[in-house]
Amino acid sequence: MRKEREYTVPPQRTSRPAAGPPPPALGPTRYRPAPPLRDRTRYWIDRTVVKGMTTVAGWLALVCLAVVAPASALLVWTDSRSPDTVQGKMETVWRTVGQTLRLGGEVGPPLRIVLSVLLALVSLLYVSTLVGLVTTAITDRLTELHRGQSTVVERGHSLVLGWSEQTPTLVAELLAAHAQRRRGAVVVLADRDKLDMERELRAVVTAAGGRRVRLLCRRGRPADPAALARVSPAAAGAVVVLPPDTPEADTQVVKTLLALRAVVGDARPVRVVAAVRQTRHVATARLAAGPGAVVLDVDGIAARILVQCVLEPGLSLVLEDLLDFAGAELHVHRVPGLGGRTFAELRAACADACVVGLVRPDGSPLLNPPPRTVLAPGDAVVVLAEDEAPPTWTTTPAPPPPPLPAARPAEAAKAAGAAKPARSAKAVRGGKPAKAVGAAKAAKPARTGRLVTPADTHGAADPRRVLVLGWNRRGPQIVDGLARNGWEATREEDLPALGPAHHVLVLAGPDGHPDPDEHTLVTLLRLRAAERASGRRTPTVAELTDAHHRPLAPGGPHTDLVVGGRLVGLLMAQVSQTTELAAAFDELFSPTGNAVRLRPATDYVPAGTEAPFATLVEAAGRRGATALGYRPGGSRSPLLNPPKTGTRRWSPEDTLIVVTTGGHLHPEQGPTGPAGTHDRP
Repeated sequence: MRKEREYTVPPQRTSRPAAGPPPPALGPTRYRPAPPLRDRTRYWIDRTVVKGMTTVAGWLALVCLAVVAPASALLVWTDSRSPDTVQGKMETVWRTVGQTLRLGGEVGPPLRIVLSVLLALVSLLYVSTLVGLVTTAITDRLTELHRGQSTVVERGHSLVLGWSEQTPTLVAELLAAHAQRRRGAVVVLADRDKLDMERELRAVVTAAGGRRVRLLCRRGRPADPAALARVSPAAAGAVVVLPPDTPEADTQVVKTLLALRAVVGDARPVRVVAAVRQTRHVATARLAAGPGAVVLDVDGIAARILVQCVLEPGLSLVLEDLLDFAGAELHVHRVPGLGGRTFAELRAACADACVVGLVRPDGSPLLNPPPRTVLAPGDAVVVLAEDEAPPTWTTTPAPPPPPLPAARPAEAAKAAGAAKPARSAKAVRGGKPAKAVGAAKAAKPARTGRLVTPADTHGAADPRRVLVLGWNRRGPQIVDGLARNGWEATREEDLPALGPAHHVLVLAGPDGHPDPDEHTLVTLLRLRAAERASGRRTPTVAELTDAHHRPLAPGGPHTDLVVGGRLVGLLMAQVSQTTELAAAFDELFSPTGNAVRLRPATDYVPAGTEAPFATLVEAAGRRGATALGYRPGGSRSPLLNPPKTGTRRWSPEDTLIVVTTGGHLHPEQGPTGPAGTHDRP
């Protein structure tokens, strides 16, 4: 045995000891027990494995021989049919070992045995290498599929680019929209792990009944043209671009829109719906998206919805029901053979849907037009229906409505006040002028928002004043929208003593907070405690940014919880399927002009009247409104597009959901239509 080489340690250079106390003397060596055999064996195996493939293969062969050879010898010596001689038994043992380890098992001269073992090793190497290559290829392919790197080959699918809090809501609505057609797919491309996306969307897929619709998630940056090309945007039926939950969200949307145009090109444009978080980035995003694309302003839409919910308590559930694909939603139909009919005739002839308005050939909407407006060639009809199927049109005239109730003095004063031009005021914050951004376009002179301080109110009870608790970047738009409707906003840092005529608006925030809903939830708790102490209920509108916090909010029947992100996701899903609805919803969400309003049913029929819903549709039409549904007394759930047949007793607690202007009109009058309205001569 070769003697191991000995190594000596060279002597170290001595140095002068440093001044100081001498090192402590070492005590007696303590007894340390040896590690257990199990730990030492595991440690030896670990050191052996890291030495390389050759060492591992050698030890593996030795272990196999140590197990196979004794077992083979035991089988041969206990077999009555084995040879009688020791040489014959050894040859039989060798054959058994060779067949077990695929070593050939040849007997005879040593050269013959060596050659058979060599051929067996070559065969084993070839087979094992081939198996390894196949296994590696399958593993790489499965890894690629799990990472979402494969190419999507679909046509007419809905493509969602980006990930934000609106993604689950948007995907659920797109799945519901495709389920109505019983075909199609929804593809999501985001810079997230594919399995994480599928895990988060699994709940919404189950709720939306997505078994008939394919949901495909792919990982990649939406602003990367190579990643975009893998999801076939040119063949998509609609492309939705979402702003991510990052400070540079709008910049990412603009880059994604530019990458989308680079991949698709301008020769074959696709239907694109994008959203930006801040109003000042809308113009830039529209330039990047190109002609025909729809860019939604998230802050502007959220501000206008909050304003409408303050003006119409209980409106949030109506808007949510109107925007989702469950139940009735807006559809645009071009029906041949209806040209020349007036809007009043169309409204009465639609048996299973509610006619809401018209869409001109240039795409401009005309919601709740005057009854004598004629359906011109090229016009489309906007209806509220259960699905995309064309509604049923009849020639049977609608039953005449009962006599209208006499207008109450309060309603007459409200209608007279609505006819007067709005006053203007300054936006004041902390005693200094501040710029207020307009929340919507108005046909009449605009009124600038006024944000007053508590010292300006002097405790006066004004039913058209709202108390704003909290603040964010949407605050100036909300104040301006309230002012356009004659409301005055009072901002408070802390919860004051509430008066009997106060309305409360709780805003999420502040901007940049990791959980903007914390302020909303805590403020709602304090409001409920103040209500219990005073015994008075305060109409409250609260803004939430996360739909998961809605069950946690301590609300009540007089509290509207507005989840802006969810409503924007629902709106994007609607517009992605029918781009002509973008302008219609823009008008419906405007605080002025035609919008969704809640009116007592007794404004159109006397209390106690037994009549079908078709009667109220006709009665509302004669008063310049378009009925969409109703909300039964004592219930917060709206019924949109209810059956027009079947009578019910209408009570003062019933609420009619209509599209109309802010004030009530005389039955013989109609709302003023925009230029280009066609009236029957």
